Amino acid sequence: MAGKRYEAQDCSLARALGVLGDRWALLIVRDAFYGVRRFNDFQAHLDVPRAVLAKRLSELVQEGILDRRPDPQRAGSHVYELTRAGRELWPALYALLVWGDRHLYANPRTYRHAACGTALDERGRCPECRLTPDPEDVLTVRRRGRGKARDDHVAVDRRRPRCLLGPLDV
Repeated sequence: MAGKRYEAQDCSLARALGVLGDRWALLIVRDAFYGVRRFNDFQAHLDVPRAVLAKRLSELVQEGILDRRPDPQRAGSHVYELTRAGRELWPALYALLVWGDRHLYANPRTYRHAACGTALDERGRCPECRLTPDPEDVLTVRRRGRGKARDDHVAVDRRRPRCLLGPLDV
């Protein structure tokens, strides 16, 4: 992505950065975990230029992170869904969320094990059940008192508690 392939680097991290090192790529993946599936929904929530979004979505599909499929509800449109490889990014994405929460900005969401409601620890494990839930078993809950929330339709849908990977109700 973005002209950075790191072919000369004999390192799996460098190769992963070649696919996900662009700032928009990880935000697109994050939103896909949050249930965003349509181009216009990604665009509305990320405020990314349409041309950039189209290019990044295409690259993520080409790299096997997202699948692009016909939208069953809108003729001529498509939806994007995380592939198995994309879903396997959840632990890395969660680690970045935790790091950012600790060092940069308090996260407006908490992440809980949907089965018992217990907050996940810094490694994404449920201290109560002693297991690491799959993404679809992770409940996101907006923290109260977080100032002015965004008002795009994706952000409004995300205000209620919901599990990762569940489709938006918009």
